[in-house]
Amino acid sequence: MTSTSSDVPTPRTLGQLRASGHRLRTLREEVRDNLLAMLRAGENPWAGLHGFQDTVIPQLERALIAGHDIVLLGERGQGKTRLLRTLVGLLDEWTPVITGAELGEHPYDPITPQSRRAVAEQGDDLPIEWRHRSERYAEKLATPDTSVADLIGDVDPMKVAEGRHLGDPETIHFGLIPRSHRGIVAINELPDLAERIQVAMLNVMEERDIQIRGYVLRLPLDVLVVASANPEDYTNRGRIITPLKDRFGAEIRTHYPTSLESEMAVVRQEARLVAEVPDHVLEVMARFTRALRESGAVDQRSGVSARFAIAGVETVAASALHRATRRGEPEAVARVIDLDTVVDVLRGKIEFESGEEGREVEILTHLLRTALAATVREHFRGIDMGLLVSAMEKGHTVSTGAQVTAEEFLSGLPSLGESELYDQITGRLGAHSPGEAASAIELALEGLFLARRIGKESGGGEAVYG
Repeated sequence: MTSTSSDVPTPRTLGQLRASGHRLRTLREEVRDNLLAMLRAGENPWAGLHGFQDTVIPQLERALIAGHDIVLLGERGQGKTRLLRTLVGLLDEWTPVITGAELGEHPYDPITPQSRRAVAEQGDDLPIEWRHRSERYAEKLATPDTSVADLIGDVDPMKVAEGRHLGDPETIHFGLIPRSHRGIVAINELPDLAERIQVAMLNVMEERDIQIRGYVLRLPLDVLVVASANPEDYTNRGRIITPLKDRFGAEIRTHYPTSLESEMAVVRQEARLVAEVPDHVLEVMARFTRALRESGAVDQRSGVSARFAIAGVETVAASALHRATRRGEPEAVARVIDLDTVVDVLRGKIEFESGEEGREVEILTHLLRTALAATVREHFRGIDMGLLVSAMEKGHTVSTGAQVTAEEFLSGLPSLGESELYDQITGRLGAHSPGEAASAIELALEGLFLARRIGKESGGGEAVYG
């Protein structure tokens, strides 16, 4: 039963549930039916994911329709965890469970001795409650100290102390996977699990039963196991053992955004900005990130995470707000000068090839300039900057800096007479406010410098074009 309302369904007993016409579906049937219904209706089940539409998403949808457990394989910062969390939207909004049941069993299908007893004794009067789909997703970050008890379960000494026999199934304290019965359990960084812990998952993945300290509990668990992993040739911390890998029905490779637009969409969506960052500044950071992924000086096995660009844009925004606060600007807008803060702050997020030791700043600065030049070419193609260059050649200089306001920068620009050059520059980038205009013209000046048409002296957070 797929609810379209956030209101909790009304049945409160097993009898009322039967009278409502509710139908039991397995978890995989539920996910498959809801996914197909969304696709038929033209809805996007994967909101907030960019760049996967033609590659990862079709593979994922086929795996879910087939009812497979899934492992996502890819470098850091490719959106694996976000993709796994999006699976929650394919579950029914509300599902009935036996009130007080440790494993959240469906009233029609009790699997533990306690729940079966309750159904047999109370019949249609069995109390039920409704669980929201957000409660049916469990996530575990795999660490080397994760134990079998954490994932599968262990004998509960307190229950034994109460007088129960050690072989009694009711002495078991269940771990994360059994407690995710009729839900999705996601394990991040699966290779980090010790191999003996991975072995403990084999029965759960295939036979769907549980083995704890020699006891085999035949519990028909209904769990969708999904996992993420970095490529084994990079992590070297562990591996997914072959029998466990064989039990995952689908292994799907993720990737970084393949287009500049997707890269920018990810950064714009994820970054928490404290100031306005114009699109052209964000584009520079996106191009910078993509250039790093293609650079032979960077260790590509470690990848260049989307978090690099996100943190960079957040740093640029912080620089703009810092200037606006100290200088009393009415609006905080990021400019090219704010990009100077990125290299020093973010170089620790990149792993370089061993032969590049000592050249990290030089490499980052060069690639940032490359990104700036590409952005200038993209947006200012066809604009004749000759008048501005001529003014500079006549001795006019333009000063900017991390603490130079937009008004101060604009007032220092050379007069170009009746020319509409400045309007052309700001119009290309859709600038309306003084801060946006200063950001656009500063990009044009930087482009002229990178094209070696004007000079630039910089240092101490200040720059003079001339």
